[in-house]
Amino acid sequence: MIIIEWLQAYGPSMIPTFNLTGDMFLAERLSIKFGKVSPGDIVLLRSPESPRKVMVKRLLGLESHSVTYVVDPMNSDRCDTIVVPKGHVWVEGDNIYNSRDSRQFGPVPYSLLEGKVFCKIWPPKEFGSLMKSGMKDPDL
Repeated sequence: MIIIEWLQAYGPSMIPTFNLTGDMFLAERLSIKFGKVSPGDIVLLRSPESPRKVMVKRLLGLESHSVTYVVDPMNSDRCDTIVVPKGHVWVEGDNIYNSRDSRQFGPVPYSLLEGKVFCKIWPPKEFGSLMKSGMKDPDL
């Protein structure tokens, strides 16, 4: 079993945490196995829409948490609230204007989580911990 691995993030969904051109980061897989994730963590997950695809998103809610989100940020500021069902999590990209996440496909089964991102390693000027950075709500 792989415990720690380095990966690369591409695309706009996690801007500004990750750059569009592809940042490298380290992720570990033990936290997921032992249920040691919490809101604000950046996680790896198997896409619920395309199982061959691994996504990087920010975890915003665990089962039984109430999550308020902007339904369609490009066209309105209408918000909705959901209580995350048992055995699921709520994930969103940091760039709500260009991210496919729980706002479109709903709560994600916990079993699709694969790892927790903990350190950006490239580009060198941005090297460092990613633990809880960029959280939407500092009270989480």
